[in-house]
Amino acid sequence: MNYPSRLIEEAVSEISRLPGIGKKTALRLALHLLKREEEQTRSLSEALINMRTKTSYCEKCHNIADDRLCNICSNPRRDNSIICIVVDTRDVLAIESTNQYKGLYHVLGGIISPLEGIGPSDLQIDSLIKRIEHPENAEPVKEIILALSPTMEGDTTAFYLQKKLKSTGVRMSTIARGIPIGGDLEYADEITLGRSIVSRVAYD
Repeated sequence: MNYPSRLIEEAVSEISRLPGIGKKTALRLALHLLKREEEQTRSLSEALINMRTKTSYCEKCHNIADDRLCNICSNPRRDNSIICIVVDTRDVLAIESTNQYKGLYHVLGGIISPLEGIGPSDLQIDSLIKRIEHPENAEPVKEIILALSPTMEGDTTAFYLQKKLKSTGVRMSTIARGIPIGGDLEYADEITLGRSIVSRVAYD
């Protein structure tokens, strides 16, 4: 494609690096921004830079946060006795959108995948064990929910965690299989995901 401007071409090239955005969509977005007020484009640029430079991770659950603790861990109305284990922040957002879960989370930051060279030591498992064995709150952890996508890697990770946490004596459950085998949590509809959380079953 021959672009009318080198600056437009550079903008399209950068925008098209985003997942799910091809050259045509990137060009449409670039031309849209070009037509908007300069202040709007500047605000977008500043928001993206602030997100990249100022966003951190919760010291407790490893979810994305603005401060030392995320807004879920710092919420006194959340149930500290339940921890829902997820792969990443997208899963937290998916479960939160159901309004069916009021406990805390623990973001692993990945999933065990030998083919990709990802092992248990690459995940936030040690900090999970520490949270269970040495709770910061007076209320001990009573239940762990394994909310991992029902894929081979997800089942492998769940099995590893079950073996690793068995000695803690904490009840372990997994979301009901309303989520299709091989599916990802982030793509499940809110009703199905919500029912899966509410109808969770003991993990054996």
